Parts: sequence; C-alpha cells; structure tokens
Amino acid sequence: MPREADAKTIKDAFRKLALKYHPDRNKEAGAEERFKEIAEAYAVLSDPKKRADYDSGGFGSLKGMRPEDIFGGIDFNDLFGGLGFDFGGGIFDRFFGGRRRAAGAARGDNIEAILHIPLERVASGGEEPVRVERLIQCPSCHGTGAKAGTSPRPCADCHGSGRQVNSSRDSGVTFQRVTTCPACAGRGSFIDEPCTECHGQGQIERAETLTAKVPVGVEEGMVLRIPGHGLAAHASNGQPGDLLVVVHSLPDGRFERDGADLWRSQELPLTDAVLGTELAVPTLAGDAKVSVPPGTQPDTILRLRGKGLPRFGGGHGDLLLQLRVLVPEKLSGAERRLYEQLRELRH
Repeated sequence: MPREADAKTIKDAFRKLALKYHPDRNKEAGAEERFKEIAEAYAVLSDPKKRADYDSGGFGSLKGMRPEDIFGGIDFNDLFGGLGFDFGGGIFDRFFGGRRRAAGAARGDNIEAILHIPLERVASGGEEPVRVERLIQCPSCHGTGAKAGTSPRPCADCHGSGRQVNSSRDSGVTFQRVTTCPACAGRGSFIDEPCTECHGQGQIERAETLTAKVPVGVEEGMVLRIPGHGLAAHASNGQPGDLLVVVHSLPDGRFERDGADLWRSQELPLTDAVLGTELAVPTLAGDAKVSVPPGTQPDTILRLRGKGLPRFGGGHGDLLLQLRVLVPEKLSGAERRLYEQLRELRH
C-alpha cells in the first residue's frame, strides 16, 4: 500500500483482508495469526499519531504498548456492520486479550450448533431461529452451588486454594511439591446446604431459542458467533462461552450451489437442440427466458450472468445451465420414417 494512502483506501483494504482471514470464515492453519497481523497494521495506519510514530520508527516505536492501547480505537462494528455479519463487540477480547475480560476468571467453553437454511435465505439474509440446550449458571445460587442465603465453607486444610504445598530443603535448595488437597478433593470449599435447584452443581441445563442474523450471501460453512450463549464457566465469576452457529444451505432440487454460483441441469429434446428454442428456466427471482441457439451440442453450458447468489461482501454469482440433449430411445413408425428421410437428406 502506498505511504500516501488515505483513510478510505486503508479501511477498504483492511476490510477485504480481514474478511478473508477472519477465523470465523477461514479455518486454515495460521488464519487467526494472519488476522491479528492485519488488524495490528490497520490499528497503526488508521490512527494519525500511531502512523506518524510508525513512519518515523517502524513497529519498534510501538514497543511496550498494551493490546488495548493498539486496538482499542478500532470500531469493528463500523467496519463489518454494513455486511450484516455479526463479528460482535467481543472480538477485541477474543483475539487481543482486551482489558474488559475479568482478571483470573476462566470463560466457559464454546458450543456449536448447525443451521440449515434454504437458498432463498442465503440470497435475502435475515433472522433465523436457533434452538440449543446448554448448561447455564444456576439463577438461584448464582453458580456457588450453595442454598440461597448461605455460602460455601472454605476448606480449612488448603484455605480455599484446593492445593497443598509441601516444602523440603536439601543442600541449600528448597523444593516444593504441590498436590491436590485430599480433604476437599481440589474444590477448595464444602457446601453444607446445597442449592435445591441445581443440587450443589452450580449449573442447570436450559433449552432456549436464539436468533441468528444471517448475512446476505452467507458462505457455506460460515460461522455466526452469538456471544455469551455457550457453556457457563465453572467459576461463579467467570463469563460464559459463545454459541458458534455453523451455516449450511439446504439441498435444492432445482440447483446445486458452488460458492455464489448455481448450477442447473436442463433436459433438451434433440429436435430443440437441432432447431433451437426458447426455455423458461427457474431462478431464485422467478423464471427467466433463455434462448438456445440452433445446433446446440450435448453438455453445452449457458451462463446467466448475475442470476446466482449474492456474494458475501458484494457482487453476484451466475446461474450455469448445463444442457442435456435427450436422444429418443423408442420411436413411433411415423417418427422413424421421418428420421430415415432426414438421414437420406444428410447423405
């Protein structure tokens, strides 16, 4: 990119590369690291002060800056919102270790759901319901496992750490051996009065129907992330994981999908292949008239430009019509005589 590139040029270039390497779309090894590199470059080049520092001292001028200092100014929703794809405000935390994540609180695991949608939904985008069952933090005890109004009792042997440390000294060197506390089995506490709703587990199973925002031209296998709707964290102060909705298009008897292009196999009588004809071909926007030229050969492919699916990020695919010429297997007497006359004429 030229050094004099303006803000719009930088933004457009980053958006294109970020969409290509974002881990919710690109599952190849190294895609996430590549995305981080691209985001870091954009964070520097889009900020006048950071860009001036970079122009004078390169990336060395950014040494010592925290991730939130570098990436905090990027508005991901502004960059990707126009596409309808929910990259979510949590992207900063997920990839760059932002300060908004609670210190020391482990997140719950992500869960995955499969969403099958018709080609019409791929073309139009919109909202689709997703039903999931997941473990959530118990609302009665807020994840502690203890009855409302009570608290877990810290283990006196390990003082709530769940571990025991035994020290020994040999030849002036101190050795420490860390083991799981046998008294509490590593839990760090005892629940004298368990919660009646979760029976002391701190989590309950809950079924819920969520809404996934499907972007126009959603790609096959694309992941739509719904933050905070994964499994509950084991610790009561931890954040839940995310729900990853993997989108697949439903089979369609009219077409086969190939990215943004659609393929259709169309039968064509031999006489129409010889003489030419006009066909009414189905598309996602209704029937389209297609002229078949005289002398069309078997497996000829006609391209209907722009009649495929919209491309994620802009543009449109095509509808490719493969013509299968039908040679009659059985002939009536009259038909046979006509074909014999035709053969004579050809000779």
